[in-house]
Amino acid sequence: MTSETRAKLQAIPALTGTPPSLDLDALPASPVELFLSWLDVALEAQVPEPRSMTLSTADEAGVPDARVLILKDVDESGWAFATTASSRKGAQLAASPAAALSLWWQPISRAVRVRGPVIEASREESEADLRTRSPQAQASVAEGDWTLWRVQPTRVEFWQASLDRRHHRIVYVPTEDGWTVEATRAN
Repeated sequence: MTSETRAKLQAIPALTGTPPSLDLDALPASPVELFLSWLDVALEAQVPEPRSMTLSTADEAGVPDARVLILKDVDESGWAFATTASSRKGAQLAASPAAALSLWWQPISRAVRVRGPVIEASREESEADLRTRSPQAQASVAEGDWTLWRVQPTRVEFWQASLDRRHHRIVYVPTEDGWTVEATRAN
């Protein structure tokens, strides 16, 4: 990196959003509950495209690959997205069914990260999701190719910036009885 490029990048302000208040002593038992709460705050703050997320997978050599998709649903069965099985991401998921999701809501300086194994939804669910797309988008998909996938989280992390740079991190990890949750602040 040239010193000119470095100087240009360093001159760009970072974490310029306005973080909402956060009560680390009143966290819900489930990451789904916290996500839905944070999504409501994002919608109230008019965050542009709050369901756009980065999906990261790995190819057969283990090299990461990332692209932006739409979050379709979030519930106790997983975090859903869809794509064609014949796409590069579909092939990567078939070969190595694990993924990471990342959402960034700049105006409120919040991020959500999810990672875990990925399972295919039923053919009926995939077809139902395909029917929500425009007729033009539906027409471009081969018969039986559209697939709804769900990440079943092994870790869900909520991150919120803090103006003092002691950012908040809330991590949920599944257990046999539900979830453990740990909230920390950066030092």
